[in-house]
Parts: sequence; structure tokens; C-alpha cells
Amino acid sequence: MQPTRFLITGGSQGIGAAIVELACKAAHQVVFTGRNEQFIESTARKTGAYGLRADVSVGDDNARTVEACTEGMGGVDVLVNNAGYGYRAEIGALDIDAMKEMFGTNVFGLVDLTNRVVPLMKARGLGDIVNIASTSGMKGAATATAYAASKWAVRGITQCWQAELRPHGIRVICVCPSEVQTNFGGKVGRNNPNKLYAEDIGETIMAALDMPRRALWPELAVFANNPWKED
Repeated sequence: MQPTRFLITGGSQGIGAAIVELACKAAHQVVFTGRNEQFIESTARKTGAYGLRADVSVGDDNARTVEACTEGMGGVDVLVNNAGYGYRAEIGALDIDAMKEMFGTNVFGLVDLTNRVVPLMKARGLGDIVNIASTSGMKGAATATAYAASKWAVRGITQCWQAELRPHGIRVICVCPSEVQTNFGGKVGRNNPNKLYAEDIGETIMAALDMPRRALWPELAVFANNPWKED
């Protein structure tokens, strides 16, 4: 890829931080957002990227984020919608308010931020949008009603944007990771070398972006080859 301008949400840890690091190593300009000041500062120091405390579920924060990208980089060429979290409960015990709050980040926040970035891309006739969904959005599972629904929504939204934006030279890619060894859901200390790591997802995204612009990978699912093996 030619040096370009990245905006990565949820970039202070996990998959987002891995993408930030890979993009910086490839000499791209990077702005990333997060909600934890300590993690933001740590990732910024490690990578040299510009970290911004912002919550994608808050419209004013999204406006401020786009303004920072415009002032600091002159625009956005690659938007990675990575920010998200999970809420799980069995049907019959679902907290609808908790489900709505999660959708505020996983779905509505993603749409709001992209809604603000797309005009910049259309003006250039060029751009890439990467939406991070999940294999949970490809197959249902017990207790996953809320989370899986949000990721099914991301997949559907991606397909709609592909139909709208391909004529403008903008590629929209959906990446569906399986279980990744991050602290997602409060899980820590997972170090099985046969399971996926955050950098595996980051490398996948960079490979998709590195395709010739005439080529589009509309959706990519990433699984560990043999996660049951214990070393």
C-alpha cells in the first residue's frame, strides 16, 4: 500500500492495537480511538500513532474524531470500525437496555462514524472501510442473542455499503474473526499458541487492503486451524 491515512476505532488494545501497530510499521499515518486513557497512552507511545479518547456511541465524540483526522492528517483514507463489546444472556433473561446499549456501540456508533467519514472518501473517489464483525454473526450460539444479532447487523450493513460505495471507488470489507486471544469479555491469560492472536487479524486486514484496488474481498472469516491442540 502507498502511505495513507488510517482511522481505527477501539485501537488502544486487542485487535485494534494490533492494526495500529501494523499500520504504523508500514509508515501510514494513524489516528486511533479508545475509552481507557491508560491504554491509549500506552499504545500511542509504543506505535507513534495519535490516540484520542472517544466513544463511538457518542455522536459528539465521533464529530470530534473526524475533526481531529481532518486537521491532523487532512482526511481519512482507511476507516477500521473495530470498536465493540459483547453482552450475553439466555433468552428469558435478556436485559433489553443492556442489549440496546451494546447496539449503540457495535451498530449505531459504527454507522454514525462512517456516515461522517464517507463524504470525505467520496470527494476523493477513493477509500477503504473495514468493518469488524465476528463468526458469531455467521452462526448462532446459546446466550449469544444480543451479540450475534449486532454482528449479523454489521455484516448486512457492510453489504449495503458495498452496493452503494463501489461505484465511488470505495471498498467495504467485512472481517469476521473467530475467538482471538485478547481480554475481550474480561478473559485474560489465554496463551495457547494454536489459537488466534490479535496480530493474525491485523495481518489479514492489511493483506485485504494491499489487494489491487480493482479487487475486493467482500467478507473474510478467520479461524484458528487447530485450536484444540494444546502445546
